[in-house]
Amino acid sequence: MARSPHRQRRRTGSAATLAALRLSRQTGEALADGLTGKGAQVAARRLARLLAADAVALADCERVLAVAGSIDPDAAQALLVETLDVLEPVTAPPLRAAPLVVSGDLAGCLLVSGDVSDADLAEAADLVVRALDHADLVRARERIAEADLRTLRAQISPHFMHNALAAISAHTRTDPERARELLTDFSDYLRYSFAGTGDFATVADELHAVQTYLELQRARFDDRLDITVRIAPEVLPVPIPFLVVQPIVENAVRHGFETKPGTGHIAVRGFSEGPLCVIEVEDDGDGMDPDVAKAILTGSRAGSGRIGLANVDRRLRAVYGPEYGLWLDTAPGAGTKATVRIPRYARGVHA
Repeated sequence: MARSPHRQRRRTGSAATLAALRLSRQTGEALADGLTGKGAQVAARRLARLLAADAVALADCERVLAVAGSIDPDAAQALLVETLDVLEPVTAPPLRAAPLVVSGDLAGCLLVSGDVSDADLAEAADLVVRALDHADLVRARERIAEADLRTLRAQISPHFMHNALAAISAHTRTDPERARELLTDFSDYLRYSFAGTGDFATVADELHAVQTYLELQRARFDDRLDITVRIAPEVLPVPIPFLVVQPIVENAVRHGFETKPGTGHIAVRGFSEGPLCVIEVEDDGDGMDPDVAKAILTGSRAGSGRIGLANVDRRLRAVYGPEYGLWLDTAPGAGTKATVRIPRYARGVHA
């Protein structure tokens, strides 16, 4: 049976729409490093295809950086200067140009040669501006995450280091073999905590560091610290921002156990919930008022002594989005459960 002309036109139109959407997305991806990045030339080619233009050029505020097609360099430079001077689209046949203003700052210019309408030129310029704005946001988030990680490393407790070394020293005469094991654990812990390779680790790596930390704490408290670690195998390879779990566990020890007489219990659990990786750290300490916990996570409670929890939450949300992060479930006298929820698979996140 022959297809109706209407259905054929609809299929053709859908294919063209999908192709345009794909090119728009790919153009944005090509501009991830900005106008001066290695993808600018690819972006120019894709814009030329989107606009069905004879040529497209991308320029910063001084010169043309990438060209797809053939454009007279002198004419392009003259039009660039004029466009950036008046800050509005300018036509100088066969070229047309539109300024690129990103977050209020002049970033450059889009130049087009060919039969392209004012509306299409404006849409193409807006596409480039949005891509550059997104790239700036991503880079800003990365800088914040790097600064937060440096801050977190600086907060690794000197109090813990002093007590760990004291515990190791106390075992050197009474149990030299355990002292050697603890010294190895301490060395491994410091090596991991101050490692400079990458922004992400696997859940397995984070939990290995946590277990090392807890063994040092168990020795410090003469084995009064009861530890449970249960991790589902499917979450072990999940990538997670570096030094996320350890600060949570350190807070559980310091605030859930240090001031508590007798034995204390800390449980670390990891499991999947559909597409999510969930990590829980629970202690049976004194707990706190939920409003205090909320203030700690927002960073609005100064002097709380809770090491890096707001830092951890901020880094998680910066990487994965506002729907993910760190939650505290607590009440006075009821202990504290800290829960991290992140996607098991996230684009661009690799350990």
